[in-house]
Amino acid sequence: MIGLTGALLPAMSFLGRLPTATIQMGSVLLVAETSGSLGTGGAVGCALALGQVAMGPYLGRLADRRGQRPVVLFFALFNALAITAFTLAALFGLPTPALIALGALAGASQPGIGPLARARIVALARARGADDRLVATAFSLEGTMDELSFVLGPALVGIAAVAGHPAYAFALAALLVAVCGTAFALHPSAGAVPSAVRTASARSGQRMPSSVHVVRAGLVFLGILLGSCGAGITALTHELGQEGQAGLVYAAMGVMSAFVGLSMAALPGRFGLRLRWRIATLAAALLSLPLIWTSSMTALYLVVTVFGAIFAPNLITGFGLTERAVPEERLSEGMTFAVSAFVGGQAVTLAVVGRLAETYGAQLAFVIGSVAAGLASLVALAVREAPLAVRDKELTPAAAAP
Repeated sequence: MIGLTGALLPAMSFLGRLPTATIQMGSVLLVAETSGSLGTGGAVGCALALGQVAMGPYLGRLADRRGQRPVVLFFALFNALAITAFTLAALFGLPTPALIALGALAGASQPGIGPLARARIVALARARGADDRLVATAFSLEGTMDELSFVLGPALVGIAAVAGHPAYAFALAALLVAVCGTAFALHPSAGAVPSAVRTASARSGQRMPSSVHVVRAGLVFLGILLGSCGAGITALTHELGQEGQAGLVYAAMGVMSAFVGLSMAALPGRFGLRLRWRIATLAAALLSLPLIWTSSMTALYLVVTVFGAIFAPNLITGFGLTERAVPEERLSEGMTFAVSAFVGGQAVTLAVVGRLAETYGAQLAFVIGSVAAGLASLVALAVREAPLAVRDKELTPAAAAP
């Protein structure tokens, strides 16, 4: 992978996507501290996530049509300004509607470096004649970086809160997205995914095959599963009088997921994507059941750590199936839409199930998560693995430089 992309591109894409996780978790903590209301913090956090979900597919489509470089460059700088404006609004105590609007703007203006990096690396690999093993390795690496970012992002917020104020983490997020987002946009590999404007063979009106929509439905249910587990973990640690442990429980789940995700590259090529997803979703349904009967911190750590092993395989396989099915000239859109499906399911579930868990207990949240996992497993049975399209585009000279 390093030989394909160079050492700088993965580093830039990792640091560039770190602000997404930082502001997602940090928005709740920042607004809760400045306003004194956890409910307001949750509403703003949900608005931020929904802004990302609503804008993500459009950003991917724009990148497909105009090229990644101008799109990422604009949104990276704009997002840095939006994060700064949101932070100042929270610090100066603006009314809730203003915070929700600015939170949604901060979410909607995220440059989508994670999914666009996937599209870029896959395009590089296919253009150089790489086999499916290397593409699978790319998804494993990308999935691991996503998981680590969603472990380190909340950790940065926690460190900033201990050091003085959650706003420090937002200042770092604005700096990272401006600097690393700009570097990601200007990297020579940005030309690996040709824009529809420059590609005479691009068929911008071509419809997405039905298999893409089936995968997206499965990712929505997986997002519901993760959102329900997050709400259940928060509620259970509160019931046990160990609220401060919630972040560590999330971290244990994320680290296990990242480790298993990186290990996905070792799977043999004959173990197809459709079979992988069926096994991964079935494992999610089965391993989510013990959470329903978990009633102590020791058991919670044990069950959640084992349960964390299922997330990266599901997401990596979902992105792999998406890459196989989408038209080549709509790869960025396909990747951003897949991320939006997962994040959207998670965000709405956190907002809704979180309130239910406060009233009816953590077990209800875990039950909802298990039901969602079961539905994802049923969806996986309907997935058809598309044959790999013939990749006939040539790599541009700009994209060839690592």
